[in-house]
Amino acid sequence: MMTDPAPTPDQLVIRRPDDWHVHLRDGDMLAAVVNATARQFARAIVMPNLKPPVTTAAAGAAYRDRIRAAVDPALDFTPLITCYLTDGMPGDELARGHGEGIFTAAKLYPAHATTNSAHGVTDVAHIRDALETMQRIGMPLLIHGEVTDAHVDIFDREAVFIERTLTGLVRDYPALKIVFEHITTAEAVAFVEASGPEVAATITPHHLAINRNAMFEGGIRPHLYCLPVLKRETHQRALRGAATSGNPKFFLGTDSAPHVAAAKETACGCAGCYNAPFALESYAKTFEEAGALDRLEGFASEHGPAFYGLPLNQGTVTLERVAVTVPDRIGDVVPFHAGESLAWRFIG
Repeated sequence: MMTDPAPTPDQLVIRRPDDWHVHLRDGDMLAAVVNATARQFARAIVMPNLKPPVTTAAAGAAYRDRIRAAVDPALDFTPLITCYLTDGMPGDELARGHGEGIFTAAKLYPAHATTNSAHGVTDVAHIRDALETMQRIGMPLLIHGEVTDAHVDIFDREAVFIERTLTGLVRDYPALKIVFEHITTAEAVAFVEASGPEVAATITPHHLAINRNAMFEGGIRPHLYCLPVLKRETHQRALRGAATSGNPKFFLGTDSAPHVAAAKETACGCAGCYNAPFALESYAKTFEEAGALDRLEGFASEHGPAFYGLPLNQGTVTLERVAVTVPDRIGDVVPFHAGESLAWRFIG
């Protein structure tokens, strides 16, 4: 019986991964970016901060249909839709959408915390019915964990959110599955590590690869501006340690958030890094630098499904040790790592 040849030291073969946090946008931008995600990932948790936001099961189903229509038919990709929580969100709408297989999770955006979050939650006390329902039915809560008080330093907003909101939320809803999205601080790492099995976190490639100094190298670099904003090197080291540790509470979530270059290169530039086209290559760079390539599969392909209670993907993907140069632009968008050379190339 013939068997597949064993991978060489110049190849990295892992179970097909998933992206547990991505912005696919809508309309022309959706069509332009969705296949970059579908090419590398089997499934993706899709953010609901559209205009208008996805707040009903009907809107979620319609958005899922638009995503499916935009994906290359040759790619096997499943979008997992999330509901955008608003003050007073009725729990029965969440339960219906979850029961019908439309909503995988619900997203808590503190009002005005990031792109298209004006309709977000002003106080978690205003979504008690939703939270109680989600805890009862096992529907995960995904959190953009920052306070929005103007007097709180932007670099401290994640740590303050843990103190003011997240600690109480975990205490009051002990059985609620919570994903602390795109964590950026040592405080967030410590909180997740110290919490029970119902609390996990996603980590982006850009928060692993760079720290806040990168935003100012050679002048202001608007394409590295994201929310939560990049932090000090000490926090970057904590994130890298968590991601490469093998701890199943941490898993892949790119937070890929495309904006056209003109919307980034302006006096009031939009927040977000478009990292989807070279996401696995970027993660592989970090894991190799940490001497932890053997743990990339767990982070990318196993920890997320285990937390969400979903089956592992079948099949594998391969990266080869061949230098790849990230283009300066992809269409109208400047990708993360633009102009840089990465040591690994995704070959499918």
